[in-house]
Amino acid sequence: MSHADRRRRFEEIARDVIEPVRRYAHRRAPAADVDDVVSETLLALWRRLDDIPAEHIAWAIGIARLQLANTERAARRRERLSSRIRILDPPHEAAPVAEDGIDDAVRQVLGSLRPADAEVLRLWSWEQLEPREIAVVLGITANAATVRLHRARKKFADAWRKEAASAGHVEVKERSGR
Repeated sequence: MSHADRRRRFEEIARDVIEPVRRYAHRRAPAADVDDVVSETLLALWRRLDDIPAEHIAWAIGIARLQLANTERAARRRERLSSRIRILDPPHEAAPVAEDGIDDAVRQVLGSLRPADAEVLRLWSWEQLEPREIAVVLGITANAATVRLHRARKKFADAWRKEAASAGHVEVKERSGR
């Protein structure tokens, strides 16, 4: 089957199943999850286009049912993790914000970095996580977290020097022991 034929077949099936799947998901999931369930179902349909039986609406609803189960499992995992975090590390009161412009400069430099670099720095500095803990948060190895942190700190230091030179800020020494 050519790519154009596959696309045409998918579009026909999608037209038939999208509203029944949306209704099914809407009756069973929070409104915020409905579009995700529908899109994941359509993605599964595209991937398994050659396996779709003649009863494609029922088959699509079966796929949506599995997607809903995945969504529910993920929500339960998030809630269990949130509960553990609240028990092990309850939120602390925020420190007073300095009015010297340093916080704004730090945020600006973080904003200039790649999001992945900024996130690893925030986890290390703001959340006070060690590389092994950062690894758990990011789902990577401790070694990879250490390497990412080292590179991100270097990128931050370089960007900070440029920012400090242009804004007249004093240089900040790196924290020791981490």
